[in-house]
Amino acid sequence: MQHAPPLPAFAAIIVAAGKGIRAGQPLPKQFADWRGKPVLRHSVETLLEAGAAPLVIAIPENGEAAAHTALDGLAGYTLVAGGVTRQQSVARALSAIESADTVLIHDAARPDLPPAVIERLLGALETHAGAIPVLPVVDSLAFEEEGMMAGAAPREHLRRVQTPQAFRFAAIRDAHAIWAGEADAGDDAQVLRASGGEIAHVAGDERLAKLTFAEDFMTRLPPLRTGMGYDVHRLAEGEELWLAGVRIEHDKGLAGHSDADVALHAIVDALLGAIAQGDIGSHFPPSDAQWKGASSDRFVEHAARLVREAGYSVGNIDLTIICEAPKIGPHRDAMRARIAELLGVDITAISVKATTTERLGFTGRGEGIAAQAVATVIRE
Repeated sequence: MQHAPPLPAFAAIIVAAGKGIRAGQPLPKQFADWRGKPVLRHSVETLLEAGAAPLVIAIPENGEAAAHTALDGLAGYTLVAGGVTRQQSVARALSAIESADTVLIHDAARPDLPPAVIERLLGALETHAGAIPVLPVVDSLAFEEEGMMAGAAPREHLRRVQTPQAFRFAAIRDAHAIWAGEADAGDDAQVLRASGGEIAHVAGDERLAKLTFAEDFMTRLPPLRTGMGYDVHRLAEGEELWLAGVRIEHDKGLAGHSDADVALHAIVDALLGAIAQGDIGSHFPPSDAQWKGASSDRFVEHAARLVREAGYSVGNIDLTIICEAPKIGPHRDAMRARIAELLGVDITAISVKATTTERLGFTGRGEGIAAQAVATVIRE
């Protein structure tokens, strides 16, 4: 399998200093939740993962607390107070960067940033001082005067401009320094072009849509999603038996890298499957020594957090444990209560069932225990 070559080094700026009042949110839109986490956090995570260093974020005056809350747990960014206009905010952010060869300037209101766009922009800077992502105009365009059509515009030569916009650092820094007057600039490409710089076009992406109005925050995620999980562990002497977060007295226990709680492992895979986030092994690989003997409670809590970040909540869990022994019935309510506690849901949302294989197969011979789970998640 071939891996993409690493991106060239670049600095980045995120403009998040606006009031965002048109979005109809209880706080500036860059700090409001969108698809399970604050708008600003989406592009910060993407740019940090792509290797942006330094990453400077222009925020509203006295917005440090809101920004740190939105970015809780992240490192590698610097905050600066923005100005009255967008151009002033970018100029202040540029002055906070000591040195860089290239810089990407992005609007926080475009949270869904495809890494491929970053790659295209940086590639264009090899031969141009600036580059912007654009999309074609597909609708007919008209000039308007006093509510009436006054003419048509040739859409063949028009493009929709997005961010991030990429520049050679010295060129855009100098262009902002000589920007004339107090007037704002629509974007940074206009600033560079005003100083004589040339701007290349690269293909944009519809995912880079800008969040502007209240309806933009209405999620398009499906209302329900379902995932299925299945797991098996071998029974062995000298091991503790943990099932669905409950320790059960038995002559044998389940063997595995963690505590081998086959029931919780099936639930984790069901939850991850519902949000298309891989499987338990990709998040907690058996090759990683830190998970040796670990409680599977941690795996369930991690999966539940990912469900919330994806914009969903756990609707219900239907778990079936497959074994000849021990008997599950006496422990069913304790299992339901523990699973409900780990997921933060009511016990009525948790079903635990048990069955045998009529002494057929490895479970019938008492060699191991299997479990399967179905999870339904609901859009928040």
